[in-house]
Amino acid sequence: MYWLSVLSVLTVVPLGFATPPSPCWDDMRLKHSWDSIPEKWECQGHPPAGTTIDLRVALKPHRKNALIDALYEVSDPSHSKYGAHLSKEQVAELVAPHPDTLELVGSWLACHEVPSTAVSITHGGSWLTVYNVPLTQANALLGATYQRYRHIETNETIIRTISYALPAALHEHVQTVAPTTYFGSPHALRLTSKVMSNGPTLPNGDPVLQNASSTFAPGAPLPSTCLKTITPECLRRLYNTMSYKPQARSVNQLGITGYLGEFASQSDLTKFLTLFRVDALPAQFSAVVVNGGINDQNQPGVEANLDIQYAESISYPTPNIFYSTGGTPPYKADEQTPTNANEPYLDWLDFILNQQTIPQTISTSYGDDEQTVPQDYAESVCNLFAQLGSMGVSVLFASGDIGVGGGSCHSNDGTNSVKFIPIFPPSCPFVTAVGGTTQVNPEVAANFSSGGFSNYFSRPCYQEAAVVSYLTKLGGQNSGLFNPNGRGYPDISAQAMNFLVVVNKTVVIVSGTSCSAPTAAGVISLLNDFLISKGRSPLGFLNPLFYRAPTSFNDITSGSNPGCGTSGFSAGTGWDPITGLGTPDFLKLQAALG
Repeated sequence: MYWLSVLSVLTVVPLGFATPPSPCWDDMRLKHSWDSIPEKWECQGHPPAGTTIDLRVALKPHRKNALIDALYEVSDPSHSKYGAHLSKEQVAELVAPHPDTLELVGSWLACHEVPSTAVSITHGGSWLTVYNVPLTQANALLGATYQRYRHIETNETIIRTISYALPAALHEHVQTVAPTTYFGSPHALRLTSKVMSNGPTLPNGDPVLQNASSTFAPGAPLPSTCLKTITPECLRRLYNTMSYKPQARSVNQLGITGYLGEFASQSDLTKFLTLFRVDALPAQFSAVVVNGGINDQNQPGVEANLDIQYAESISYPTPNIFYSTGGTPPYKADEQTPTNANEPYLDWLDFILNQQTIPQTISTSYGDDEQTVPQDYAESVCNLFAQLGSMGVSVLFASGDIGVGGGSCHSNDGTNSVKFIPIFPPSCPFVTAVGGTTQVNPEVAANFSSGGFSNYFSRPCYQEAAVVSYLTKLGGQNSGLFNPNGRGYPDISAQAMNFLVVVNKTVVIVSGTSCSAPTAAGVISLLNDFLISKGRSPLGFLNPLFYRAPTSFNDITSGSNPGCGTSGFSAGTGWDPITGLGTPDFLKLQAALG
């Protein structure tokens, strides 16, 4: 197509702007604002003169639903195109904006004397990046007031505005601009893992460690130590992966994303495998640094080590890649950019969507309260995850660790009313959210497992029957505290308590849905290996398949996720907003795939 050929040129040469109209785009209309400074942030005034930021502008596609329609076609097992995942070029065609959009946006930028050499196009033409924009110019472009803000708990400083506007003529062409009103910058992201200071002790001679490296026969019973602490042995038995031997390790890959300056330690992985899966030695993972990420192998993060140790031990010998994404302290500031203005998800998505080879399975264990993320921003990021799904990537997110909501649970919509607090990105309908369980024989819902219903995203068709069935049984309970028409999450679950993890050569005990996500990702990666080894396409976006195969999961029927001064939701037969469809059974899922 001519438009695609134009895009291919625009991605490598400066963008040419149209002649600016007159008057100069002065009909400004509000795009997004907060009623007050977001919770836990305080304003520290204007940044120094000369401060610059990079602006990302998400453009609306010419064909509004084309990407999502295509995503469902290649993800629905009943569709003739199931498994026919898209190329980068095909995705670019689907998300391309109308030619008038680039012309109008270009005229707007030119009107404000933004040089064409400062602009590039990414993600198939759906995003513009404007580099080194002085804050005075950004304020004029967006009717904004950028200031420096400090997070009162982490002491991190960022540059943001509590409101911004766009010319009225651009509202139908521009989805969002970042960074603007999204205050969920790196250290405000919530880690979904916690070292358990009051967990089971591990004295010298503990049988968990004495017997951890033993190799059990595939049909052997679950070790009794799994009643106390979780090791790879426990998970491989619980989820029936013991007997499967990966065959497609030259093609199949599993990716783990890391933020907040997190990186994983190879030496800790080696000790972990020595203790808990000696047959996987000498497994190694690849470390990829994104946007100034860290990988110095000193003082690794608990989150990073947890993720890579369990993903690797379940999926071995599948190659694992850890992505350390920068944008957090230590941040190398200069006199023009004294504070952090990065958007963590966008930094990583910019990188991964530009790669020729992307892991077939990707796990992430970070999230924000959905209400702290501007809806236009959330929708734009969610659509980038949809791009990954359409290209055959299974994207999993830990659901969070605050039940139905933490703290006072007051909404920030101006009413200050008590509401359940959903978590983003798990609330995005184009990712697979993983909740948490505990105990064995049977498993029950972990009481911290976040789950509920999105206030931004409507209920997708793939979960219509399952969610309606749950809501019918729920009746009027918790009425008014959640959006019954929203996307329900999590989709599935896995063990989340008392995981043994090696950090700085010491065994610690960790809990949280950060344990669940890499565990589930390991199982999914094995399923992808099975398909690829048969010459078939990987799973890609998982949810349409999973909701059609609920009996391939271990249904979790007890437990609840209290929060917001309530008992939250209760687990029950079928899908529920604590454990989703349940925990995976590899052999049943393998059989369902045929």
